[in-house]
Amino acid sequence: MRRGEILGLRWKDIDFENGELSVQQTLFNKGDELQEPKTKSAQRSIAFPEQTVVELKQHKRRIAQEKMMARSIYQDNDLVVCTSIGTKVLPRNLIRTYYRLLEKADVPKIRFHDIRHSHATLLLKKGVHPKIAQERLGHTNIRITLDTYSHVLPNMQSEAAKQFGDSLFNKDNDKENDKKAL
Repeated sequence: MRRGEILGLRWKDIDFENGELSVQQTLFNKGDELQEPKTKSAQRSIAFPEQTVVELKQHKRRIAQEKMMARSIYQDNDLVVCTSIGTKVLPRNLIRTYYRLLEKADVPKIRFHDIRHSHATLLLKKGVHPKIAQERLGHTNIRITLDTYSHVLPNMQSEAAKQFGDSLFNKDNDKENDKKAL
């Protein structure tokens, strides 16, 4: 997700049962405006793994505790990422917190947006179809995804050639695959 999409995510946009979220709004500008995403493709559903469901549920409990502690000053905007009194987190504050966490974890410092690039690269390296990556990223068309992540594809070319060669010249595999197809 993009930074603004994360900051605009609401609890009502998360389907815990099915493990997916729906991008319906984004925090724009300096963090003062919630709007619909700029393009239709940016409004999308994103599936996530069970561990993310667990982490999100824990996060929701922490927010409920903060809400109880803040009492009447809490502004319930239903935001997943919010301050201890429920208000919007400014984009620059998210970035500051992110860099502080990187330092604490003693991992290399990368830009926040590079997490998004890493996600796409890992999907493609794992053989996920580029169309799925495009949908998850909210790109307007697959060409944007392919142009941006084409550096991952040369390695995939040699793997595709190997798989094709195995299926073409390895008769045992062909017989096995033919049986499965029937």
